Amino acid sequence: MRPLVVLGDALLDVDIDGTSDRLCPDAPVPVVDLVREWRRPGGAGLAALLAARSTAEVVLVTPLGDDQAGRALTGLLEHEVRVVPMPLDGTTVTKKRVRVAGQSLVRLDSGDGRAEFSPLTSGIREALRSAGAILVADYGRGVTGHPEIRALLAELAGTIPVVWDPHPRGSEPVAGVRLATPNLAEAAQLTETRADAGELAKRVHARWKADAVSVTTGAHGAVLTEGGQCTTFRPPSGVVAKDTCGAGDRFASAVTAALLDGASTADAVAAGVETAARFVATGGAATLSTVDYLPEPEAHHHGASAFDFAARVRARGGRLVATGGCFDLLHPGHATLLRQARALGDALVVCLNSDASVRGLKGPGRPIVTARDRARLLTELASVDAVVVFDEPDPAAVLDRLRPDVWVKGGDYADTELPESAVVRRHGGEIVLIPTIRGYSTSRLVAAAEGA
Repeated sequence: MRPLVVLGDALLDVDIDGTSDRLCPDAPVPVVDLVREWRRPGGAGLAALLAARSTAEVVLVTPLGDDQAGRALTGLLEHEVRVVPMPLDGTTVTKKRVRVAGQSLVRLDSGDGRAEFSPLTSGIREALRSAGAILVADYGRGVTGHPEIRALLAELAGTIPVVWDPHPRGSEPVAGVRLATPNLAEAAQLTETRADAGELAKRVHARWKADAVSVTTGAHGAVLTEGGQCTTFRPPSGVVAKDTCGAGDRFASAVTAALLDGASTADAVAAGVETAARFVATGGAATLSTVDYLPEPEAHHHGASAFDFAARVRARGGRLVATGGCFDLLHPGHATLLRQARALGDALVVCLNSDASVRGLKGPGRPIVTARDRARLLTELASVDAVVVFDEPDPAAVLDRLRPDVWVKGGDYADTELPESAVVRRHGGEIVLIPTIRGYSTSRLVAAAEGA
């Protein structure tokens, strides 16, 4: 299969977590004590990372600067997608949010970078021509106004699906794109009118020479106008958004991946709505963040002291997240789950099955690694703040003492009523299921080693 190519303006997003228990003496503003910093690609960079969750090969064509923020952005991207750089005129755009107890206090924007309108390199042309589908993730920084890029996209739109996710400061889609995906506010601004999503979709469709237009409406899903028909797609019932940041990028990337697989436009939009809804329900874009500023060593605890640590988190108004499991032979699936879980709050405690508990669940040949060493490995991870070991088959008793605000499990438990659910909910906590990465499991690793 040919790759999915994301074309657009990439940014660097930074979340700075801290604590605050006092006001500044010379002004009525909170004093924030910084704890740690999380970084992730934004704009087209985020869209590319999300596309990689839906298809095997993703290429990102984006302007990148040779400055500290640009190098950080490149490092965050290159392990997940193939990056084809364009020249950037100016400095890398960075958006920093300062947060306390999960709430944003202020956002600080810096950088003035825009796409340079220099001739396209052969590498950029080859990347676009190799695409099986293209997602244009416009963030108003000049990529979609590049004359050569517009000409090439207009040519390619006649042969492959092109999805155009627009921006109010960006350029209009080229003729012939398969689908344009403005949100409700963008559609209203574009048409200079107030109307329902269906009417806005029709007006945008009449203005743009796109095969179809889908207006996204947040928690209400999306409205698709295609071939004179208007269809509404609703998200699954019971799915509650935790953080809507990145919802539009997840929708557009899932739609493009579905079109790459041969889906109809209507089926692709339906898939996009469901995928975006589940994405925001599991924490949104924050789950793709990587820690940069590590916690102080004393923040790591093991055993009973994890309860003291949890109490301190609650005392300062922090949001406590917990997850659990055997974590025997740590693998990338574990690391991703822990990173996404940590992004849901201010601290993460791992409830770890003891050796006896693992034997009861997995059989006499497990665990491979003792509880003491498993705990040591977990506390070496930047995403883990504390570990507590329990002997029971499930962590209900330890959760009764921890009282987490969020209990996280892998998505493979989606159709299972967890034995610890009642305990978590009794203390006012919520349960979040995070999709697992296919292909990774300790049992599979053990079986592969035994068969070697």
